[in-house]
Amino acid sequence: MAKRILTIATMAVLLILAMGTLAAQGAVEYMEENPESTTVVSGPETAATSPASIDEGILLMREEEKLARDVYAALYEKWGIRTFANIARSEQQHMDAVALLLESKGLEDPVANAAVGEFTNPKLAALYDELVTLGYTSAIDALNVGAMIEDLDINDLQELLAETDDADAVRVYSALLRGSENHMRSFAGLLNRFGKPYEAQYISSERLTEILTGR
Repeated sequence: MAKRILTIATMAVLLILAMGTLAAQGAVEYMEENPESTTVVSGPETAATSPASIDEGILLMREEEKLARDVYAALYEKWGIRTFANIARSEQQHMDAVALLLESKGLEDPVANAAVGEFTNPKLAALYDELVTLGYTSAIDALNVGAMIEDLDINDLQELLAETDDADAVRVYSALLRGSENHMRSFAGLLNRFGKPYEAQYISSERLTEILTGR
């Protein structure tokens, strides 16, 4: 038991250390070279069902982190903006942390052998399709999609942290939350730079301001 807790705690610390705010280099270059890529359309309304238990929460986060990784990989392939590649690698670390948590709880991994874009949660599968389609509309829309995903992650992680006192889960969720806040600052900062400020859809506008200002 002690060894398992230490392993999860170590993974959480490594996540925190690895999750500095990611540089926007690449996105800025792309937008300066492609000023026409500034269309913004409204985001999807689909969201995952709130989990009813700690096990369901862990399973949800495993797939939700995969959603982020898969969408960012697709948007990097479409636009070549390095910010997406950087954050996709961070999302893989998030997935690995939740996988370790799954293993420690004796839970079956719902996406152990899933291909890109494949999910057992039907709402996340639908959301993946919607977000990739939206992100393909323009480079600015792609950045907006990134902010929306982090918005959803932050909202769900806050709810999970409020609902559990399981020490292992709290360590991992807290590390993931810090990472998502950093990612939100990266995406929202880029959108602000190009005059397209992000508007919160899942968390409150006050919470978004707290994240962006570091208050």
